[in-house]
Amino acid sequence: MVSFLGWEWSQVNTDPRKHYGHKNVIFLDTQEGRVPTRAIAAPRERLAQAPMGRVTQVMMSLMDFENRDFYLGIQQYYDEIGETPICDPETDSRALPADCLEVAAEPRQLFAKLDQWGFDSIVIPHGNSWGMNTPASTRFDKQLNSQQHDPQRQILFEIYSGHGNAEEYRKWRAAVKGADGGLVCPAPFDDYMPCCHRAGQIIRQRCEAAGESKAECQRREFEARQNFVDAGNSGHLTVPGQQVVDWLNCGTCPDCFNEPMDHRPAATAQYALAITGFESGQGPLNFRFGFIGSSDNHRSQPGTGYKEEKRKFMTESFGADNPRLARRIGDQRDAQPFSLPLDTAKNVGLQNARNMGRQNSFWLTGGLVATHSSGRDRHAIWDSLKRREVYATSGDRILLWFDLLQEGQRHPMGSQVSVHATPRFRVSAMGAFRQQPGCPDYARRGMGAERVASLCGGECYHPGDERLRMDRIEIVRIRPQQVADEAVDQLIEDPWKTFPCDPDTLECVVEFDDEGFLEEQREVIYYARAVQETTEMINADNLRCEYDAAGVCIAVNPCYGDFRTPADDDCLAPAQQRAWSSPIFVAPVEGAP
Repeated sequence: MVSFLGWEWSQVNTDPRKHYGHKNVIFLDTQEGRVPTRAIAAPRERLAQAPMGRVTQVMMSLMDFENRDFYLGIQQYYDEIGETPICDPETDSRALPADCLEVAAEPRQLFAKLDQWGFDSIVIPHGNSWGMNTPASTRFDKQLNSQQHDPQRQILFEIYSGHGNAEEYRKWRAAVKGADGGLVCPAPFDDYMPCCHRAGQIIRQRCEAAGESKAECQRREFEARQNFVDAGNSGHLTVPGQQVVDWLNCGTCPDCFNEPMDHRPAATAQYALAITGFESGQGPLNFRFGFIGSSDNHRSQPGTGYKEEKRKFMTESFGADNPRLARRIGDQRDAQPFSLPLDTAKNVGLQNARNMGRQNSFWLTGGLVATHSSGRDRHAIWDSLKRREVYATSGDRILLWFDLLQEGQRHPMGSQVSVHATPRFRVSAMGAFRQQPGCPDYARRGMGAERVASLCGGECYHPGDERLRMDRIEIVRIRPQQVADEAVDQLIEDPWKTFPCDPDTLECVVEFDDEGFLEEQREVIYYARAVQETTEMINADNLRCEYDAAGVCIAVNPCYGDFRTPADDDCLAPAQQRAWSSPIFVAPVEGAP
């Protein structure tokens, strides 16, 4: 096993103009003197928990009693950070004492400190479109400039994890700018309902049931929408007595694959690749990301996506199995026919029921990163990461190759190429091995039954001899902006081409050209999405909507972490596991015919 040392820079800001999100920092080396002395944190305000944070951790330890040490350990970690002095920001990182907390408020400060250390490192944006920690109007644009982006380090993008799929762009938003420049609640868009809009519906329905006038209920509806928007990611707290089921499927992307809770389209991989930074006195700047997948759970269980079972073991799901305890913890104020401004809602002690309960319907087993490396040693794997010859999977170990074939040469995924002629591509994919129950004999002999149960709940990676079949190959084509006002949704073609796979053939191989490439005379980005036959996945149907004849969600059956969802219900639903190649970036040679 090769392990890379690193940390997560967990930056969050309620102001979308100052929110940069979480980034994982990893290093090539592990030996003393070849890695930083300390991790570099985001600002302390997010880490040092207030007393209510301690109450929350104790409450969570009661809700998930089996894992209580985990939650109480988090609070000890917060307490230790709160007692540690902040390092002098003006002192070079290498000269700082070992007993201070080093902080970088923005990516540019993080990159500058990594430059001071001078060690080989990679910075990976992660959990990118997960709305739990991402403000509604967040966009990746502000990170695409010479200060906030390091093109030598920030070369990979986490497209899939236990927090969901951060691939797919959509035009809709959870909040938009109004005439006065402030944020307002947008109208529903196609099959997307903003949660601010749903907040208004909840309050209007309560108001009408209370016998208030139509005009008064309409006023309260509009007020509820704005209160939700003004409260940002805590908007649900503005609705007294709200429960998970009240919100139906608001904030979800019904036509996305395993989307995160409250998906943020302008923080997705497709959006990041489509935008261009234009700075005065400098040429255009673009992201050149390769794609990876991760497990991203906080229970020291890496690579959990190999089997879709044991939901409360393989995902972040949590909750009390004791009905009396769960009801006591989840007690709400009586539902009222009016909404509250956030400050008032906090003062009256409304519980975080929506987010704490709803997220259990969106926890996934996680993804994996695969590398095309020359060997299995540390340097070979690192080299493949650095040249972006990597791909992501939704958990299954799908095999995938994506190459540009040009003038007798093969340029693999992650390449950046200039061409004279029409580009030709080849994709090859094979499905993952079908898993067998339990663990192989060598695992039990090597570790013993108790250790196997502790590490993986008695369900190891246990492949049989049969491979799952590939269903299709999809090609996504993205043309990065050439001017600042080019509409992003017109630049992303998903899918651009689709090729069905022969169900009687183990390996799915396709070749194709882009005949119109030379005519456009602009850079084009291509990546392959290899889609496997249908199997079952945990939370693939997240809130499990009941739809009416018009296709509108009228009721939900959330996948709770407590007694409300039976312990033997893994919340499985049919889905198609997939793999995403890193993109190939293709530009025409200037003047090419």
